Amino acid sequence: MEINYPLYIASDHAGYQLKKRLVRYFENELNIKFEDLGPNEYNEEDDFPDFIMPAAKKAVENKGEAILICGSGIGACISANKVPGMYAALGYNIEAAETSRKHNNVNGLCLAGRVLSEDHAMAIVKKWLENKGEFIGGKYQRRIKKIDEFGK
Repeated sequence: MEINYPLYIASDHAGYQLKKRLVRYFENELNIKFEDLGPNEYNEEDDFPDFIMPAAKKAVENKGEAILICGSGIGACISANKVPGMYAALGYNIEAAETSRKHNNVNGLCLAGRVLSEDHAMAIVKKWLENKGEFIGGKYQRRIKKIDEFGK
């Protein structure tokens, strides 16, 4: 698989093991370039905003994308979406990952480290990466515009 944009991955302690598995998946199976923004070791006291928000910010600043992992994926999603320019979706299954691209044009994928199996998470991530640039536009673009205008 080839990607031509910066890709970042980050987690908290609850997503650490899944992040490690995805890093191996990227390196050994997908052969894609990415940057691991931490944590670099397991620490039960890690707080997801400390890793998720900087990763989301870096993705936006560099016109890239982020894969963000916490226990449920929900905290990662809330945190990431506080970063202006980040549109992150909870990837709870393959269809959600695909729809997040086609209908919502997201640049962040949040995963549940305590819920998803490694195999399911890898399938979700692969589908999400494959669907880059598949945004349908039309009524979906209109809806995104309404969201953007609400915050102004």
